[in-house]
Amino acid sequence: MGDLSRRDFLHATSVGVMGAAVVRGHQPSAVSHQPTAISHTPTSTAPAPQRLSAFELEEVTLADLQSGFASGRWTSVQVTQLYLDRIATMDRQGPTLRSMLDLNPDALAIAADADQARRSGRFLSPLHGVPVIVKDNCDSHDKMTTTAGSLALEGSIALQDSTVVARLRAAGAIVLGKSNLSEWANFRGDHSTSGWSSRGGAVRNPYVLDRNPCGSSSGTGASIAANFAAVGIGTETDGSIVCPSNNCGLVGVKPTIGMVSRAGIIPISASQDTAGPMTRTVTDAALLLAAIQGADPRDVSTPVARGAGLADTASYLKLDALKGARIGVVRQSLTGYDVNTDRVFNESLEVLKQLGAIIVDPANIPHIDDYGKDEGTVLHYEFKAGVNAYLAALGPNARMKTLEDLIRFNSDNKARVMPWYGQEDFLKSQACGPLTDKKYIDARAKCVRLSRREGMDKVMAQHQLDVLVAPTGGPAWTTDLLNGDHFGGSSSTPCAVAGYPHVTVPMGRLHELPIGLSFMGLPWTEAKLLGYAFSYEQATKQRRAPKFLATLEG
Repeated sequence: MGDLSRRDFLHATSVGVMGAAVVRGHQPSAVSHQPTAISHTPTSTAPAPQRLSAFELEEVTLADLQSGFASGRWTSVQVTQLYLDRIATMDRQGPTLRSMLDLNPDALAIAADADQARRSGRFLSPLHGVPVIVKDNCDSHDKMTTTAGSLALEGSIALQDSTVVARLRAAGAIVLGKSNLSEWANFRGDHSTSGWSSRGGAVRNPYVLDRNPCGSSSGTGASIAANFAAVGIGTETDGSIVCPSNNCGLVGVKPTIGMVSRAGIIPISASQDTAGPMTRTVTDAALLLAAIQGADPRDVSTPVARGAGLADTASYLKLDALKGARIGVVRQSLTGYDVNTDRVFNESLEVLKQLGAIIVDPANIPHIDDYGKDEGTVLHYEFKAGVNAYLAALGPNARMKTLEDLIRFNSDNKARVMPWYGQEDFLKSQACGPLTDKKYIDARAKCVRLSRREGMDKVMAQHQLDVLVAPTGGPAWTTDLLNGDHFGGSSSTPCAVAGYPHVTVPMGRLHELPIGLSFMGLPWTEAKLLGYAFSYEQATKQRRAPKFLATLEG
């Protein structure tokens, strides 16, 4: 793929394809959070710099929250209200991030139940009583809708929870709300702008408001970076967790395909889709991944026993995890697009050496640029099959029943749904045949062969590597609704096509804009990758809270 994003590449081929002061004694306000849908008023100009008050929960971790609950400093109700108040004052006012689409009107009641359970001696997990934000393509059977950011699905209520949401609830978490995203997870048409949806408008990057948060998990990225919740869920087909994590200064985990169930998540690709954590620390990412991973009869890709041991973070989140690790540096196609990003990356390699890693440089991935067109073919075929199955499962009362219905709705409502770009991906997918077509079978086989056996597997075996590293991407670009995205590089495609794990951690900053360091490995090595990321994170402490600057100029 080179230095292009998944969506950029597909459209280029013939396939088309604030201060941290603590304010004690906070009293929850009497704000009503009904109705659930959040209304955003579009604006074409960047807002003036905001004078923001200190936020009591800024940069708190899961451990901080559980300690506060245990000591009586906070209750879950108080924490939930604090986050709701922050969303109310910053997502629709102030910096106007537009990162949220729905809020859960039952969040405070669920928080009260969590408090009661805690008083009764019941503690479900490190997520107990903690508000979590999930992306608006994850089904939740409650009063919130699931729409992929599209007006075509406005008002759609899922008949049951996605497995990810069900596992969050089982862990005692509070599903606080649904985040905005690139409409249809950035798989609708050419020249799209990451973070824009017809339901929610364009998500802003909390670091510099006229910069892009990246997509498609843009709303989760912006909201967690801005401290709207402790942790969040994103989804990725190719780049949609790691890119917004890069742009928004977060830890992002794209798991091995099959570690986290996709059941109840609006699909693009059965081969490449997955949900994963987006958090401010590696420890929180590990805890969140442990809560949502595991076998699921609703998703045949999930094996029975994979991912075991993730809950025991002490066994792999170690300061010396990098000591003796053989690290391969991927330079071909993943570096060279920005001199400043390369400089910070090279500095990070020196840190890895100081932490005891053995650096093999370069360790380029064979065929890294040879399967992009075939990836596009696979995604178009699988999207049609997947979205038709998803819509059919919404029940007889659903307005949209097929991809053809979505295409017709978009055409009939072009002014509202397609003011900036079209639906070329939808049309190409609709033109695809069944998954028994030779064209699809051959494209998928080529992707598997070149990305796995003749790609990542080969380079790691050749150099006896534990992990590959590269910059996750360049700094966030200026949002441009007219012309679409202009990415500064991406490392997502090798792991995305292979279905292998990918962890990004904050690596540094360029003029207030964060950039990430990617750790990429073989299947089911999430614990190892998280350990490497933890060691680097603790040695460098590169995560910084955003300043909500209006622009880099002035």
